[in-house]
Amino acid sequence: MQKPMQKVLIVRTSAIGDVVFASALPAAIRRTWPQAQISWLVEPGIHEILQGAPCVDQLILFPKAEWRKAWKNGQRRAVWRGLRELRARLRAEGFDTVLDLQGLLKSGVLAWLTGAPRRIGLGSKEGSQFLMHEVIPRGGIKGRIGSEYRYLAEQLGLDAGDFLPTLTVDAAARARMHARLAQQGLAPGRYAVFAPFTTRPQKHWFEDAWQALASRLMADTGLVPVILGGPADAEAGARIAAADPRILNLAGQTRLPEAVALIADAALLVGVDTGLTHMGTALNRPTVAIFGSTCPYLDTGRPNGKVIWLGMECSPCRRRPTCAGRFTCLRDITPARVMDEVQTLLSARP
Repeated sequence: MQKPMQKVLIVRTSAIGDVVFASALPAAIRRTWPQAQISWLVEPGIHEILQGAPCVDQLILFPKAEWRKAWKNGQRRAVWRGLRELRARLRAEGFDTVLDLQGLLKSGVLAWLTGAPRRIGLGSKEGSQFLMHEVIPRGGIKGRIGSEYRYLAEQLGLDAGDFLPTLTVDAAARARMHARLAQQGLAPGRYAVFAPFTTRPQKHWFEDAWQALASRLMADTGLVPVILGGPADAEAGARIAAADPRILNLAGQTRLPEAVALIADAALLVGVDTGLTHMGTALNRPTVAIFGSTCPYLDTGRPNGKVIWLGMECSPCRRRPTCAGRFTCLRDITPARVMDEVQTLLSARP
């Protein structure tokens, strides 16, 4: 018989996409143990996509960036003081179960600081396995979105259900974005979100391809592209948007709650392997995901989600491309191919 969970801490501090993938876990816990109190340890900023989640009772912030900056500036006493305060906070919560979803030394130490009598790590490595009471290997259905987290839930005896990622739209953020779109003459459902950016160039589709897709999309569907991304993506977004004055470039101009609201009211999302694209699946929007050097999943779990991946011999190369920057795995995905998938998804809408 599985041990009941009463006070649970989920440790998944970073990576927007993985937080989205794991967002189905609190509901699985709550379905199995309705009285469980569920907390999530996460970095500031990323925590915003978990705010309002119906099965997450509390968010606890891990200020990694702030501590890193202080350490580099020689303020090491402040970092140690912050660590002690976080440890005291975690221990005072009295967690009986901690789930370390990252399985790294950093996350393992954070789990260990809680002093919880049951610490469970997912694929723990880097020595974090020695800080856990149980380690569950990463498993599940290969190619299924969030499969490793679903596998963890199943191994813990939780009611996994369909285990699809889910996000909550902040009403105030939605109102702000409706007003912003209205200034551009756009209404909900009359635009398509483009998510062209992520952390590594070998995951990026080409700017000229985005421009060609934007032209086809506006001509064939009337949907206006709205580009999303972080502050570092603003210039690249402007270059893509320069192809047509109707394209709206909001890269670097939205926080996560606004991005979630924009995606929730979009007619379509097209993106690369990035957290914003995965939000399209979580929000049940028609989504076309373009994968090249990575292939985390092919099955989105939803009928309105399509992944384009050519499956070349050299792919996935992840962080070690062998093509000398040609990125054929992405260049050979043409705007026409993407547009075909878009038309298929849009024609299937009720």
